[in-house]
Amino acid sequence: MQQEKKSGRILEIFSNKNVDFKKEIIAGITTFLTMSYIIAVNPNILGQTGMDKGALVTATCLSAAFATILVGIIANLPFALASGMGLNAYFAYSVVLGKGISWEIALTAVFVEGILFILMSLCKIREWVVNAIPMNMKYAVTAGIGLFIAFIGFTGSKLVVKSDATFLTLGHFALPTVLITCIGILIIAVFDKKGIKGSMLIGILVSTLLAWGYALINPTVAAELGIFIPNGIFKFESIAPVAGKIDFGYLLNPDNIMAFITVVFTFLFVDFFDSVGTLVGVSSRAGMLDKDGNVPNAGRALLADAVGTTVGACLGVSAITVYVESSTGVEEGGRTGWTAIVVGVLFLIAMFFSPIFIAIPSCATAPALIYVGYLMLGSVRNIDFNEITEGLPAFLTIALMPLTYSIGDGLIMGVLSYVFINVIYNIIFAKNKKDKKKVSWVMIILAVIFLFKLFFL
Repeated sequence: MQQEKKSGRILEIFSNKNVDFKKEIIAGITTFLTMSYIIAVNPNILGQTGMDKGALVTATCLSAAFATILVGIIANLPFALASGMGLNAYFAYSVVLGKGISWEIALTAVFVEGILFILMSLCKIREWVVNAIPMNMKYAVTAGIGLFIAFIGFTGSKLVVKSDATFLTLGHFALPTVLITCIGILIIAVFDKKGIKGSMLIGILVSTLLAWGYALINPTVAAELGIFIPNGIFKFESIAPVAGKIDFGYLLNPDNIMAFITVVFTFLFVDFFDSVGTLVGVSSRAGMLDKDGNVPNAGRALLADAVGTTVGACLGVSAITVYVESSTGVEEGGRTGWTAIVVGVLFLIAMFFSPIFIAIPSCATAPALIYVGYLMLGSVRNIDFNEITEGLPAFLTIALMPLTYSIGDGLIMGVLSYVFINVIYNIIFAKNKKDKKKVSWVMIILAVIFLFKLFFL
């Protein structure tokens, strides 16, 4: 009872005892390095809408720092947040370039989505969703995320490449990116086996130095592979060109209201279930779930996500979400909000040293992502695949996260299959009340919402 009372403190992070700060710092650095690509990628994607790329670098770092430090302080969880991949692509390519809506209006849609998220978090709707997911599904989400982030690592290093004949195929091992990734994986595996702390961080740093070394020797080929030497050390861009550009003028025309609502709710669906899936999966892997399978301080974490999205829109970036790369820090021993605070501080520093962090190539972070994918896949041992009502939805969740390149879509198909299979079983095959499978009303409501989303959004 005493422990439960303590976990309810608003600023639990400051009452932590026996915190291993060395582990938390290493975990924070590792998480930051595996997700620092967003400092370069987000401005490149959003910049195609006409937004100032220099200002976007600062806005990306500032919004990520704010949201990540906030989740560390109020939720005491080792999660990092930043502008979501997929969400930024939808913002740029579908909303602005596809629908012809200005980026200022798109930011307004993100702002409204953030406000809706805040209301949903305060009403504990998001927390109910997280805690309503069955335990077997939580294990499946963990494994699915593991495959998903490993797939990001495989493709980012070109160990796996596109194929016209088979969709995907093995890359050429003569490529420097593939060799660097393989060396990084070996370093992490050997160091981890030897019990050396910070094995993933060491793997990232060695891989980065190897990549930069190759860029010095053969800069032309390196550039084609996305490997660049830092073009400087210090650089800071003003946020003014993109900050404070929220504009509700678009809604003055009644013909635009439905289009605006569609954009808001699409942001809402993707952001909501990517965050929920990541939160559940990483918490499960870290052993943070309580005896009932609930995520500790889930409501506070999701509130930080919602506030981060709202503030991020004001700063000039697309929706903020929990990053799956947080799992790399968890694997390095990060267990408290201090890990998140370290990540947030590093994002603040990166605003002034962005050339260095932008130059960390994907082949250097790929080894950590692949290795964490291997570790997270281990959760499948807890799933009862002999029971089809549990095993099949779990399988669909695991398989579809990497294959659809979306945590949210994988979770959607898993929830839908779970509800349909179990409801049909209860109606047709269950002989008595004792035989019926328990399906919570939250899961049924989610299934209805997901069907609406799949057919109409």
